[in-house]
Amino acid sequence: MLTVVVALAANGLLAAAKTFVAVITGSAAMVAEAAHSWADTGNEVFLLVAERTGRKPRDAAHPRGYGRSTYIWSLVAAFGLFSAGAVVSVWHGVTELFGDGGENSYLASYIVLGIAFVLEGTSFLQASRQVSGAAKRFGLNPFRYVSETSNPTLRAVFFEDFSALLGLVIAAVGIGLHQLTGHHEYDAAASVLIGLLLAGVAVFLMRRNMEYLLGEDQGPDVRRRVLTTLLAHPAIDRITYLHVEFVGPQRLFVVAAVDLTGDDDEPHLAVRFRKLESEIETDDLIEDAVLTLAPPDEPALIPESIR
Repeated sequence: MLTVVVALAANGLLAAAKTFVAVITGSAAMVAEAAHSWADTGNEVFLLVAERTGRKPRDAAHPRGYGRSTYIWSLVAAFGLFSAGAVVSVWHGVTELFGDGGENSYLASYIVLGIAFVLEGTSFLQASRQVSGAAKRFGLNPFRYVSETSNPTLRAVFFEDFSALLGLVIAAVGIGLHQLTGHHEYDAAASVLIGLLLAGVAVFLMRRNMEYLLGEDQGPDVRRRVLTTLLAHPAIDRITYLHVEFVGPQRLFVVAAVDLTGDDDEPHLAVRFRKLESEIETDDLIEDAVLTLAPPDEPALIPESIR
């Protein structure tokens, strides 16, 4: 939540400043940067909604919680980045590329770009600290972690801030070349490049959210961790089937076929299963667990066998 709030504050201030400078300078690159910041500002609002709705506790109507709503709102935010940021930047850049360019004022652009780099850098450092800390806990490379994490708001803020810093560099280069050569095409080309950068980030974010909504395979690391957790329970003798699916940021729905210790009759077995499900759900990672009897002729799963 703190990461999103920091990004929202930074982008809101920058959007207003970039818009003002874009109007007084006529720079196509500054128009693209203003569109970028307005899109990011709107996205942060959607991400705040995602964080708020996704944290609601599960109830009878939603036994696996509301975590998937974070993917829905994050998908909306990514589409907003594409439509309000990428499309506007490319369209305006192409229009200016074939225009006369007009007059430009460079000092104001450089000042705002410099301030923007500091503010965006502050927001990016906040996101990077959160990513690095979480990646260390899971023993992953930070870039791999943020690409694969089930937390869509963290991924969105990280990549939006990263693309914002790249966009600022592209805008500065385009405006600088315009000033040095007198050719406005450099400024316009910078706007197009910023738009293409935003489009790439938006498509990536949309794809990742769609994969989590569709219940993609979570890979061996997550399955191995869940299997190890279940087998550590004293009541579980073996497991022959395991289904793992993210239903929210760091929240899993688990289905397993298990063989319990002992030799209970059917009524007592049902009670033991329900009690065991409740105990498993106390794990911070597991939102909902459904257990069933393991067939005696099926081989047992072991953590080392999951690849």
